[in-house]
Amino acid sequence: MSQLHPSVAAFKSFVNRHPKLLEEIRKSGKGWQEFYEKWAILDEDDPFWNEYKTESTEADSESKNQDSKKSKKTDHSDLIRQIMDYTQNLDTEKVQGQIEQLSKAIGVVQEMIGDMKKPSANKTPRAPFSLRKD
Repeated sequence: MSQLHPSVAAFKSFVNRHPKLLEEIRKSGKGWQEFYEKWAILDEDDPFWNEYKTESTEADSESKNQDSKKSKKTDHSDLIRQIMDYTQNLDTEKVQGQIEQLSKAIGVVQEMIGDMKKPSANKTPRAPFSLRKD
């Protein structure tokens, strides 16, 4: 029998400690992969998981001892969550079009710089944005 990867085993343990998460996965039909990725990125102390936690006095006392540590992780995980939300709503075709426009603009600037470096003995000056090639 093959052993689980350590991160998968840790996620399995996390799910076992949060039965509401297991119920949510079964009810919603969402895949395990989605929750695993969130767990791997956000960490298990992230506030995202609060709705899946069960009430526990041990967890409460432990969380009080680590409040300062969690607040730092929360700031970091909030930023990561915001980035994930932003990237999920990106229109990739629009981004690709903007990258192509930027690439063309860089090409024009490089061409202008190259033209400025060339000796211009018998060359007539050229407008920097003209489409004519010499």
